[in-house]
Amino acid sequence: MHPPLCIVGPSDAGKTTLIESLVAELADSGRVGTIKSIHHDIEIDTPGKDTHRHRTAGADTVVGLTPSLRFEITPGGKDAADSEVALLKSTVDDLRAAGYDYVLIEGYHNAPYPKLVVGDRPAAPPIIARGPPAAFDVSSLATAMIEGTLVDADSA
Repeated sequence: MHPPLCIVGPSDAGKTTLIESLVAELADSGRVGTIKSIHHDIEIDTPGKDTHRHRTAGADTVVGLTPSLRFEITPGGKDAADSEVALLKSTVDDLRAAGYDYVLIEGYHNAPYPKLVVGDRPAAPPIIARGPPAAFDVSSLATAMIEGTLVDADSA
């Protein structure tokens, strides 16, 4: 099983673009799941539409099925968790149990998973590499993830 990889850094540092590139590189080698840390509540369900009406009527979970997508809205975000890291670990475990080969995480600079640090944000180890987005060789990173050879920069 491939370890999850966090991409951390300040806002507008290029994290999402780096994840997009990594997803594109990894997708041919297996199933890729992503997790995004969002620091503020957002409404992902359109008020007045049926799924929103189900939720506001009191449904604990609402699952929407479209011709090409499935989405689930379930309580239990960061505020309901014992800790953000515990919720992240649980979410990673859920993705692994669902058969995802690779998990990329945007954010969570304190998580115990390997990290790419974009920009100058402090982050907890293990740190694979630091630098501006252009400094990362996405193809080499993807190959290292596929081969299981990502190396902690502090121990190399």
